[in-house]
Amino acid sequence: MGRSAHRPRRQEARTSVLPATLLERLGPLLGDEVRALELALSSPSPTSIRLNPRKRFALHAAPVPWCANGRYLDERPAFTLDPLLHAGAYYVQEASSMLLEQAVIACGLRDRDILALDLCAAPGGKSTHLLSLLSEGSLLVANEPDHARRHILAENIWKHGAVNAMITGSDPSDLRALPAMFDLVLVDAPCSGEGMFRKDPFARAQWSPALVAACAATQRSIVQHAWNALAPGGTLLYSTCTWEPAENEAQLIPLVAEGGISVELPLDPSWGIVSDEVDGAIGYRCYPHRVRGEGFFLSALKKPGDLVARMKTVEEDPGAAWPWLSTAGSCGSVELRDLRYAFPSRWSAQLRTLGNALRMHAPGTPFAERKGEAWAPHAAAALSLALERTVFPEVQLDLAQALAYLSGEALPASAAAGTALVTHKGSALGWVHGAGRRWNNRWPAPWRIRSQRSSAPRVSWQGS
Repeated sequence: MGRSAHRPRRQEARTSVLPATLLERLGPLLGDEVRALELALSSPSPTSIRLNPRKRFALHAAPVPWCANGRYLDERPAFTLDPLLHAGAYYVQEASSMLLEQAVIACGLRDRDILALDLCAAPGGKSTHLLSLLSEGSLLVANEPDHARRHILAENIWKHGAVNAMITGSDPSDLRALPAMFDLVLVDAPCSGEGMFRKDPFARAQWSPALVAACAATQRSIVQHAWNALAPGGTLLYSTCTWEPAENEAQLIPLVAEGGISVELPLDPSWGIVSDEVDGAIGYRCYPHRVRGEGFFLSALKKPGDLVARMKTVEEDPGAAWPWLSTAGSCGSVELRDLRYAFPSRWSAQLRTLGNALRMHAPGTPFAERKGEAWAPHAAAALSLALERTVFPEVQLDLAQALAYLSGEALPASAAAGTALVTHKGSALGWVHGAGRRWNNRWPAPWRIRSQRSSAPRVSWQGS
């Protein structure tokens, strides 16, 4: 005991969840709050979803204050085992990134018909959010250069159901052929990922100052192409999931020097979102110790000039009069690779221009696919808000039947014939084709549920 009395006092051990270099870089931004951030990054991530306003269902949950359709859940359920997710009734999205809504409102873009571009769109969270925010007369170009991620983007956009979206797969440099084309360009830039440390261990493991520098160099090229493609009076929305000034304000300061005007967002101080201004570039940061969400940065920058209203020009398209399209009068159609796509006919001229400049993946929503000499409804048509549901008989499924359908199983029947629409709780899911004593499954194989087992709880709105 005598020897231990002379030992120096052991200091309280402090283990950091952040690299030492990053702690030094966060100091000027957060000061004494760095420790609070570390503690927040060691806690569980909040779970949030964003409801599809045109595919609503009953849900009682806490709202995300900056997003009208955002909701917090008390725990993370087994979303994959909820047919309403597959029906596009909601999207599982991190709450901080829903701040996009406040930028669209502040820029005055919500109540006018515009041509918009989401330049780095996969997996589709911000694209589907934009489709919920913009007028139905607008057109969104959702672009994703990566082939594998582009298919995920298409799935999420088609499940959302809006018909006013096209999907492209171009490098940002292809925008050189489209100067001053878009009224809104969203750049959710590839970044060093600090804001995702809590959710993504890989993001934490790969972080380094060299990665920050490499991302900043990539972002400079992307932002310049996006700015050049923006029409006078248009708005650039720039976001990342990092707090690094080199990846955020530093990317926008050169545009401010060219006359870009930062847009202030009318945020409630109680939300905890931090506003910073550097050389005229205003940015908004979400920190996990201040908001119920992950790390996020957002800025809105208007290009000098006046935004010109888009004229309504509709081109007649007799081929668009398909019986299962409820909006046939306002839809054009185009055939590509044995698929027939619907798109807003008022944008026909722009679609041709975009198709000549960008690598087209889907010029609209696929609603028919060629089957021999005939046409059959495409999987996306079942999920589309433009579907004329009265054309098809409906097969209503309970939860167990819906999960069997989503797993690719055939459904038992007595005298099944023709094509029918599968529904669950009033929401359309997909197609089946009658074969007497069974309905053959036409749910796309890449979308199928691979397992119906999960240790996570079921979603609360499905009941016990």
